[in-house]
Amino acid sequence: MEKKPNFIVIMTDDQGYGDLSCMGNTDFVTPNIDSLAKSGVRFTDWYAGSPVCSPSRACLMTGRYPGNAGVRAILAGHRKASGLTPKVPTLASALKKEGYQTNMVGKWHLGLAEECRPNRNGYDYFYGFMAGCIDYYSHIFYWGMADGHTNPTHDLWENDREIYDNGEYFTDLVTRKAVERIRVCGQKEEPFFLFVGYNAPHYPMHAPRKYMDRFAHLPWDRQVMAAMISAVDDGVGDIVDELKRQGIYENTCIFYQSDNGPSRESRNWMDGREDPYYGGLPGGLKGHKYSLFEGGIRVPGIFSYPGKVPGNQVIHEPCGAMDIFPTLLKEAGGNPGDYELDGRDIMEVMTQGASSPHREIFWEMEEQTAVRRGDYKLVLNGVLEEGEGIQDPVFLSDLSKDPSESRNLAEELPELTRELTEQALAWRNQLEENWQINFAPNYRSLT
Repeated sequence: MEKKPNFIVIMTDDQGYGDLSCMGNTDFVTPNIDSLAKSGVRFTDWYAGSPVCSPSRACLMTGRYPGNAGVRAILAGHRKASGLTPKVPTLASALKKEGYQTNMVGKWHLGLAEECRPNRNGYDYFYGFMAGCIDYYSHIFYWGMADGHTNPTHDLWENDREIYDNGEYFTDLVTRKAVERIRVCGQKEEPFFLFVGYNAPHYPMHAPRKYMDRFAHLPWDRQVMAAMISAVDDGVGDIVDELKRQGIYENTCIFYQSDNGPSRESRNWMDGREDPYYGGLPGGLKGHKYSLFEGGIRVPGIFSYPGKVPGNQVIHEPCGAMDIFPTLLKEAGGNPGDYELDGRDIMEVMTQGASSPHREIFWEMEEQTAVRRGDYKLVLNGVLEEGEGIQDPVFLSDLSKDPSESRNLAEELPELTRELTEQALAWRNQLEENWQINFAPNYRSLT
């Protein structure tokens, strides 16, 4: 009997569309991630489910739009914070039913309340942190401290046990634990699923000297960004090397994406800098983290599966994070039809040149709503970054000619604008109704 494939999903944090050399970056290189892309598929039009962390992760984990998974905003970091619950199946819980060992290392950010933790949501093994960000060396969650919103909280766990690995750079810890899990799981009969959640290059901007020295020629902001991403790139290389050592590389499917676009937050607060340029590149796209313009939601998307997916492919079909659940589940022998999913199986897009299975893809972020249909993208109440005012109440672009969304076609194409506006608002209203019925009461009780 043919052995089922193993799955590894790698997600980085706040990494811009343009911050990989295979995506066009020129001031530093990412050879291991580039090699991953060369071995399979690089999507040019890959989308996160949200322009911020928690909803984006919920989308990938559940195969649903974030609101349909019960996570619509960045979640709090205190120990009773609500988030994802077993009410919504995850890819881990679905694969577990298919006989998979399920593992997660790195960033969770889907709730710290007991029922929201990884081990309650399908993972046999978890090592990492559960809030939104931590100091890379002390592993303490500091965010909000200056405003009196929270107290510093240590946040490093192995399963449900708090542990202390003080002084170890967290990116290196994630890689080490990921390699350990591959070594342990690869020697067993059952296939495995491993989610690797790197928190780089999310603030605080920390990197070991050995990585900073690689990019001493760059200005500090780009130097530390390059260093942080280079540490991730080395980690990807270590993961692939371990798969090859175990003799399971050909039968392992690896997927890589960022959770959203680059941040414009004051993430250099530790040294008091006021430089408005924070180092992350959206690759010529408009907007950043929090924005529903392309810079906030179009992210690197790389799929490598040497045993099945042909290499050296660049695919322009719009697909996204919610498609990972049904795609991997079907490869595992499961039936996506058994689950309530917004995502679709995209294996034929990668193996047979099929078109995207989505006629439309939708997004929401507080007052913003967006929809893409074919080459056209409509953004309602769009902003460029958190805290800014509305850029345009209604903005229509043709991404095939204008990927930077520089020209508003709303007045030139009034019928299409009206149709997409009605469709986007109808989707948003349905999502709001589902949220109020299925998730809002529980969310309020745990917040």
